[in-house]
Amino acid sequence: MASDALRISDSDDIDERTRPGPRWRLDTIVAELRRSRDELHNIRNDDPARRAPSREALGKVLDGLIEALFPRHYGQSDVDRETIDYFVGNTLNVALNGLLEQVHRGAIFVSREDASEQHREDATALVRAFASRLPEIRGLLVSDLRAAFSGDPAATNFPEILIGYPGMTAIIHHRLAHVLHQLGARLVARLVAEIAHARTGIDIHPGATIGPSFFIDHGTGVVIGETTIIGERVRIYQAVTLGARHFPKDGTGSLVKGGARHPIVEDDVVIYAGATILGRVVVGRGSTIGGNVWLTDNVPPGSFVSQASARSKSNDAG
Repeated sequence: MASDALRISDSDDIDERTRPGPRWRLDTIVAELRRSRDELHNIRNDDPARRAPSREALGKVLDGLIEALFPRHYGQSDVDRETIDYFVGNTLNVALNGLLEQVHRGAIFVSREDASEQHREDATALVRAFASRLPEIRGLLVSDLRAAFSGDPAATNFPEILIGYPGMTAIIHHRLAHVLHQLGARLVARLVAEIAHARTGIDIHPGATIGPSFFIDHGTGVVIGETTIIGERVRIYQAVTLGARHFPKDGTGSLVKGGARHPIVEDDVVIYAGATILGRVVVGRGSTIGGNVWLTDNVPPGSFVSQASARSKSNDAG
């Protein structure tokens, strides 16, 4: 009997905890949130309510695209020459239809116009153009894969790099995001970059231009800004930052958007762990930037910049 009474008492407590009531003052909080949205902190300018792109759905789209690009590594290991094209076609069709939905959502979410059939047609054309670039993207990724294999003595085979290296995962996502960014799906491209950031700890803006045979070794903490331009056969290590030095403002004090403010890294450059390169500086072809260097000046081709040489140059300038 005592146990039955206890069970009833516990049940009553659960009901009391879950029952809506005055303990939360929900009516007041909801009214204050409405005032925040509509009056005090409005960010939507009375635009109609629209669904934003879904990061969860985009994650599944990305997984499908990567499976279609590398079906025997990320897809089904038992596909053979007779079935692989069927697998790739079906996987790609599902992924592109999912991408279409997210690109469409992204377009109308940031638009001031009412959603229309034109938005759907534009999204379809964009995804069709994106799909046509997939063979090109795969070619770039294979060049990145080969660069990782030749640049890392610990790498024993391509599959290890392709499915196990965070730097490779990050560059796969970036190659896809960069094309979406180029084609105008900038919100979706940014979300793809943030999915990669969450998965790898590597933050590459989708606007960054990166040449073939790019290798990020280890990779945690790498940051590459929007207007960065990276040439061919460049190798960087963990915690490297290619960032902006300052942010110009217009006459009203607002930041000027979109200006070139990140480094240009020419071909065959190596940048070691912890280096920070800021501003629209040029790191010349074939140069090596040592670990933990803080660099805000141009570097001639073929240079070797260490902490000591950077400090010496700074002292000479002072």
